[in-house]
Amino acid sequence: MTDFVAIDVETANNHPSSVCAIGAVKVTDGVIADRYYTLVRPTPNFYFSYFTNEIHGIGRKDTDCAPTFAEIWPDLKRFIGSSTLVAHNCRFDRGCLRAAAKSYGIEFPDNPFLCTLQQARTTIPKALCGSHSLPYLAEFLGIPFNRHHNALADAECCAKIAMTIL
Repeated sequence: MTDFVAIDVETANNHPSSVCAIGAVKVTDGVIADRYYTLVRPTPNFYFSYFTNEIHGIGRKDTDCAPTFAEIWPDLKRFIGSSTLVAHNCRFDRGCLRAAAKSYGIEFPDNPFLCTLQQARTTIPKALCGSHSLPYLAEFLGIPFNRHHNALADAECCAKIAMTIL
């Protein structure tokens, strides 16, 4: 793939609408052309579970003054435009974005949405890479990657994986 937006979200708790961070990477003509990142104040489910905090390190103090999904939506919508979206486990990320939009009465666009996790599972034997998670795939494909569960770092890794396997 040469033109798309890779996207990743982190959530505050087990509610899909509790988006607390969004990272997006725009790929144009096979090159990373732009990046978007924001913390998000998760509403209406504004609490952070111990489990999610341990995964991504984002807590309430980080998002107390952050904009809500409704406030960041116009910028994110412009960033995405009509692009194909790509995520690593798109079922999760697409579901969270749709749930957050729905909680504000926002219609989430029906852009095509592709999944690098699904593609990896069908094209790369698990025995070769150990796991189809982002860190393992990145290592297997020779893609430098750190800061797993940082939404922007995950989106950029996903973009690089997508350029390789989609």
